[in-house]
Amino acid sequence: MLAADQWNSYDMLTIVRAIQMAFPDHVRSQDDIARGLAEAMGLDAHSSERLRRIHAATGVESRRLVLPLDRYAHLENFTETNNIWIDEGLRLSEQAAKAALNEAGISPGDVDLIMVVSVTGIAAPSLDARLVSRLGLRSDVARIPIFGWGCVGGASGIARMRDVLGGRHRVGLLLSVELCSLTVQRDDVSLTNFIASGLFGDGVAAVVMTAEDHNDAPSGEVFPQVVDSQARVYPDSEDVLGWDIGEFGFRIVLSSELSDMIRNHLGEEVDLLLARNGLSRSDVSTWIAHTGGPKVIDAIEDALALPPEALRHTRESLAQVGNISSASVIDVLQRTVHDGTARAGQFGVLMAMGPGFSSECVLLCWK
Repeated sequence: MLAADQWNSYDMLTIVRAIQMAFPDHVRSQDDIARGLAEAMGLDAHSSERLRRIHAATGVESRRLVLPLDRYAHLENFTETNNIWIDEGLRLSEQAAKAALNEAGISPGDVDLIMVVSVTGIAAPSLDARLVSRLGLRSDVARIPIFGWGCVGGASGIARMRDVLGGRHRVGLLLSVELCSLTVQRDDVSLTNFIASGLFGDGVAAVVMTAEDHNDAPSGEVFPQVVDSQARVYPDSEDVLGWDIGEFGFRIVLSSELSDMIRNHLGEEVDLLLARNGLSRSDVSTWIAHTGGPKVIDAIEDALALPPEALRHTRESLAQVGNISSASVIDVLQRTVHDGTARAGQFGVLMAMGPGFSSECVLLCWK
């Protein structure tokens, strides 16, 4: 096994310097959301009770919504919802980005690269272009807008930021912008839409990463260093998870095969990543997983033979804010950083799954 401090001798380090979340102001309990959605969908008593039971089984207790609950019944079409995604996505992105840069002690003018991931709206010019002036970034900042990663986007964004940073790109800003409540289909009474309407919430995550250690962290603060990553797209799995995009926007695709695919494949991906770095599962002290839902979390625990306590932050994030797609695993990472249990020299694995069907596992070393 390689010693943990061996990574400290790398010529180029990639460090997560700051993480900030920005949530909408409208906080509603799961029961309130179930009642409001049943009214918005015009459900009868039987279907309303079915919706309530499904929502109650998601492990979600409350969520943040980008709009007041009674507003959703009056959304007319995809054009309206997408315009809200642009306006509110920009507002929350600006809030999260400024807070993360301030936490990292980095000026907007020092940012060399901005990456924005989302799967809940589209824009051209993309959000990253619209944020240049709002954030005070340089006009020559490199930009990478990414659509379609879905729930894996937070993990893949961190991994790809590590791949890109270096050379003249030393400071990167990653934004995950997910306003999932705008995608709920009011004319769809399928089980998958009912499940999705009970799982997904709204939020934006901002991550500041640097390609070198500035050595200006407060004494005792521990940062996750991004060491390596393992990505996989599984053959013949396009129908497991994703969107059908049509006249009324994003209609969820969610297969019952999802949990089985995680159980069958995730352990192998984690082991490949660890073995490549001279490690095994027993060397990992911190597990940071996407909040997919109760069955997904159970499948991750089964695939890796983890005790329930290992994914406590994942379950807490799901309960408190719901599944916020690509931003979820970043929220779990922030909770892990702030709980103070990680120690320098320990290893962690961050992991998420998304459309494709795909997975991304990221090896961290706490520094």
